[in-house]
Amino acid sequence: MKIATIIARTLLGLIFVVFGLNAFFNFIPLPPPKGELAGEFMKALFVSHYLYAVKCFEIFGGLLLLSGRFTALGLTLVGPILVNILFYDIFLDPAGLPLGIVLAVLALFLLGRYRQSFAGLLRNQSPGAEPANAGTR
Repeated sequence: MKIATIIARTLLGLIFVVFGLNAFFNFIPLPPPKGELAGEFMKALFVSHYLYAVKCFEIFGGLLLLSGRFTALGLTLVGPILVNILFYDIFLDPAGLPLGIVLAVLALFLLGRYRQSFAGLLRNQSPGAEPANAGTR
């Protein structure tokens, strides 16, 4: 299982780093989006420079995944980007959906493997209660 984790982490990290860098250096020519709405959406992201900010997070998150030291932080950074990739593929341009599904499967696998890092997010706490470690300083 350790080898599968390394492979999934490396693949996910490489995909995010390569496609993140591609936005800046354009070494992989990508076809234009299919459909008028998808094209307008991508144009708005590109013209507003919003896409460059997202690509910076992709690169940084991918590098964290590749490092193997901060995998949970890398997953936290690329998680929202992955959700947006899936929504874009589902609602605007279904041609990229197979790659989006592969990315989602890799990320979900890694989330399962690193679930202990995210356990605090799923702890049930009542609104007025102090955190469990509040008195231990």
